[in-house]
Amino acid sequence: MSAAGSSPASERMYSKLIDDEAAGREERSRRPDVGHSVFPITAAPRLSGPGPYRLATICLATLCGVLLISIIAVTAHYKNKPEGAGEATAEVQKQTQDASVLMADIEKLRREKAELQKERDELQLSLHAAGSGKATDVIKPTSKATAAPVVCPVDWHLYNNSCYYISRITRDWPESKSYCESKGAHLAIIHTAEEQTFIWNLLPRGHWNAFWFGITDGDTEDQWRWVDGTPLGTPFWEAGEPNNHINEDCGYIVKTRVLERVATRSWYDAPCSMYWPFICEKEMAAGASAAMPH
Repeated sequence: MSAAGSSPASERMYSKLIDDEAAGREERSRRPDVGHSVFPITAAPRLSGPGPYRLATICLATLCGVLLISIIAVTAHYKNKPEGAGEATAEVQKQTQDASVLMADIEKLRREKAELQKERDELQLSLHAAGSGKATDVIKPTSKATAAPVVCPVDWHLYNNSCYYISRITRDWPESKSYCESKGAHLAIIHTAEEQTFIWNLLPRGHWNAFWFGITDGDTEDQWRWVDGTPLGTPFWEAGEPNNHINEDCGYIVKTRVLERVATRSWYDAPCSMYWPFICEKEMAAGASAAMPH
């Protein structure tokens, strides 16, 4: 019989709780390990203090910190590496540009130096020409390197220390000799093959271009002498010359259009009365300037 004042619903709830408890005890009695466990659930001790979970948490946090630091370090390394490489590349490019500018400046200075040297040489030539009047051929004597140059006037050509003149007028041999002497010179005296070749190269080619020079055997036949009285020395006669064909006592040089003719076989003898152009020569002392009378 229920207590006074209790409701039928309360009684039903209470009866259900009692039935559930009885069903639980019956279920545990049917399981073989219930009640025989070495460590019954109700007897499990409670852990006091931090316990293994707290220690594991600390280790895990430490590991995470180490990993985080490693990630930050690696990120910083790879972040800074391209920047450093870029700075190095920029520095190399700058040095290359500086070197290019320097080479351009050096090349500019070389060109300016060459131009200055050219201007200096032209100025020296101008000053020399202004000081020597009409002089054209200039050469320094070989005997003394410090001596003044030999100077020839216009239309006279310098070889060693002599000036040579190729006339455009014709005279017989005696008149040619007098003309040269009036210029302070004489008919050309030729001692070497080099001198002969130099004079030959001054002569124009023609059908039969003949020029008197300073040799004669007028005093003694077949004894050729120069106008200064010295004996002939090394001759440069053409083959078969001199032949004294018609009282031929004076010598002349021939240059024709025949290219096979050579300078060292170009002398002929002819009558001194024939009219030919002529070759004058004036020896010059070192440092002298030839002023020929007109």
